[in-house]
Amino acid sequence: MLKLCKRLLAATIAFTAITNSAWADGLISIIVNDPSNPYWHTEGEVARKTAVKLGYDAIVTAHKGDTNTESNLVDTAITNQAKAIILDPANADGSVGAVKKAVAAGIPVFLINAEINQEGLAKAQLVSNNAQGAALGAIQWVQEVGGSGNYVELFGAPSDNNAATRSNGYETVLTQYPDLKKVAQEVANWDRTQGYNKMQSMLQANPNITGVISGNDEMALGAIAALKEAGKLNQVKVGGFDGSPDAIDAIRAGEMEYTVLQPVAVFSEDAVRQADYYIRTGKTKEKNEKQLFDCMVVTAQNVGMYTSPFMVSQ
Repeated sequence: MLKLCKRLLAATIAFTAITNSAWADGLISIIVNDPSNPYWHTEGEVARKTAVKLGYDAIVTAHKGDTNTESNLVDTAITNQAKAIILDPANADGSVGAVKKAVAAGIPVFLINAEINQEGLAKAQLVSNNAQGAALGAIQWVQEVGGSGNYVELFGAPSDNNAATRSNGYETVLTQYPDLKKVAQEVANWDRTQGYNKMQSMLQANPNITGVISGNDEMALGAIAALKEAGKLNQVKVGGFDGSPDAIDAIRAGEMEYTVLQPVAVFSEDAVRQADYYIRTGKTKEKNEKQLFDCMVVTAQNVGMYTSPFMVSQ
C-alpha cells in the first residue's frame, strides 16, 4: 500500500509538472521602440528574461517608432502563434490598428511605457505616472535653477502622449514662478543627437539661459554635450527624465542636476507576469486596464541608491 501511495504521489507530481509546463509552453512576442536607447533596451531585456523564467520562448523586436514596421511585427507574432504580445506602442493613434489585429487573432496584448488612445483593446496598459514624475522633476528643477531666469525646454516625440504629459506637468509647476521665462521649446524626439542640435540652435538665439528642462535623458545628454562645447555648462542647469545609466553617470560627474527615474524594469516584468496569468486563467490579473507606476527623482544626494539600470534600492 505504501509503495502504491508513493507511485500515485509521483504520478500526481509528474502530471502537475507536465500541466504547468504545457501552460507555460509557447511564445511571448515583445515589441519595443529602439533598443539603442538604454531605456528601451532595459524594457525589452527585462520582459524577455521574465518570460523565459516563466517557461516561455521570447523574442524581442523593435519598430523604432514606425507604425508600418510595428504592424509587420504584429503580423509576424500572429503567424508565430504567440501566446501574448508585450508592446511599447509606436504611436498613440497609429498603433490602435496593430493592437486590433492581434486581438482579432485571439492574442492578448499588454502595453508598456506608452498608451494608445483607445481603451478596451489591450488587456492592460502599464505606464510610468508621467504627470507625477513631471511634477517631481519640475519642483527639483526649480530648486536647482532658482525662481527666476530664462530657460528652454526639449520636447519628446509628439506622437507619444508621454511627451505632452511631461511638458504639461512642467508647465503647471513652472508657471507658478512668474520670473521664470521659457524663451524656447524644441522637439528633439527623445534623441540625443537631436537634443544636441536643437540645444545648439536655441543657445545661439538665447545665450543667457540659466536652465534646460528635458522630456528625457537622451535629449538632456545631447544638450549637455552642446553646452560643454560652448563653454556654458557651468552656467546652465540641466534636468532629465528616465533614470538611464548615462544620466546617472552625468549626475555623478556634476553635469546633470537630476533625472526622474521611470520604473521601467518594474512594469516590464509585471506586464509579462500579467500576460502569464491571463494565458493560464483567461482572466486579467488587475482590475484596471490603465495602471500607473510612480516615478522618483535621483539627484547627487541619493544617487548611491541606484543599483542597476533603472532600479534603486529602497
